[in-house]
Amino acid sequence: MRLKDLHIVYFIGVGGIGMSAIARWFNQNGIEVHGYDRSNTPLTQSLEEEGIKIHYEDNVECIPSKLFDDISKSLVVYTPAVPILHKELCYLKEKEIEIMKRSEVLGLITKDIFTIAVAGTHGKTTTSSMVAHILKSSGKDITAFMGGVSTNYNSNLIVNKELKEDTIAVVEADEFDRSFLTLHPNMAIVTSMDADHLDIYDNKNALHDSFKKFISQVQKEGRLFINEKLENEIDTKSLNIETDTYGIDQGHFFAVNLRITNGFFEFDFCGGGHEINGLSLSVPGYHNVENMIAAIAVSLQAGVNEDEIKKAVATYSGVKRRFEYIIRSEKVIYIDDYAHHPTEIEAFLKSVKAIYPDKNITAVFQPHLFSRTRDFAEGFAQSLNYADKVVLMDIYPARELPIEGITSEIVYKDIVVEKYSTDKQNLLKVLEALDLEVVVTIGAGDIDQFVSKIKNNLIEKYSV
Repeated sequence: MRLKDLHIVYFIGVGGIGMSAIARWFNQNGIEVHGYDRSNTPLTQSLEEEGIKIHYEDNVECIPSKLFDDISKSLVVYTPAVPILHKELCYLKEKEIEIMKRSEVLGLITKDIFTIAVAGTHGKTTTSSMVAHILKSSGKDITAFMGGVSTNYNSNLIVNKELKEDTIAVVEADEFDRSFLTLHPNMAIVTSMDADHLDIYDNKNALHDSFKKFISQVQKEGRLFINEKLENEIDTKSLNIETDTYGIDQGHFFAVNLRITNGFFEFDFCGGGHEINGLSLSVPGYHNVENMIAAIAVSLQAGVNEDEIKKAVATYSGVKRRFEYIIRSEKVIYIDDYAHHPTEIEAFLKSVKAIYPDKNITAVFQPHLFSRTRDFAEGFAQSLNYADKVVLMDIYPARELPIEGITSEIVYKDIVVEKYSTDKQNLLKVLEALDLEVVVTIGAGDIDQFVSKIKNNLIEKYSV
């Protein structure tokens, strides 16, 4: 299929962060785009403002009739996050029209251009946005599909008007549903391989096998950059891929002289015959320093010089909902973060504690998925115990139906710090009753819909 020959593309789940980036790509390439999503959100509103037509009712009557005018020039794209009994998807599967997963379309878009893919159970969105920003800032011709909204570009897509021979694609390689196996990158980063998505993978070994398969698909003349913590978990020598390791203080590429100055993480980069001194990262977190080490290493390999890298690091402003400061005042601090795995939560809270060692930290957490809560209940409790107070919300189900006996109570019972349990309706009331110095909201569900409300309440309460 020649994607540029399409006249119309219809997205089921267009408001998803990965889906919306591809929808934007088609739209910016002059192809008519329509879509369905179950929720009207700021992201879908942005898509509509860009000219993408969206409806919010699962109704086959809402499918654009133009889709069937010439099915050879029509495409339906869906995300595996859509329920299998979705009426529109079931209806379209009965037709002769081409239907593809989001990951398959991403594989087609990047098939013939130099591709840098960033994989990992956590860290991939931030790291891919860092790579994209460094390359873009240095003048490289790039197309970037990101799993979050870059604050530098206010979008999850960075695109030039046409793909050229020297275009570099930067993509987030998602392990969910083994989506990243549609990619055959020239360079790849693997940030982490913690057990996750056990509703898709039977166990951690199956997850690792999928990552090994992804790594094996890196082009023969390509290069792999892998977190040094994973070096003993994957035998890259058997895969015959040139490999470099990176870490915050170990590996072929690493940081030295790491310090925190006024909330900024400052460090020097070393490795591969390079030394870049005096780097300043405005997006806090030890894990973000590690992510930036990987991004710098890849950018050097892609031909960016040291001076350009130093300037790009200084101007990188992060991704929405990744250690995003909402309020930063002397009276109260409010940070929002997408973390939804115990390892991510621990890394996030440790970094918050390092920046504000003398302040009381209140963590508001919304578990994401019944299956993930079941699989990692003990880990969630342990990671949340790095806060001083925890406000635990009900589980956000996303694509799942309830699982008998699985509620946020299985996490709540093992939290040993001061704790509160609440549903969404009473969240603001619980927070209003607490004395707050540093408050953080954590989760991948719809907790982001409370950010502006919490912000406004804090501004009023503390006269910020």
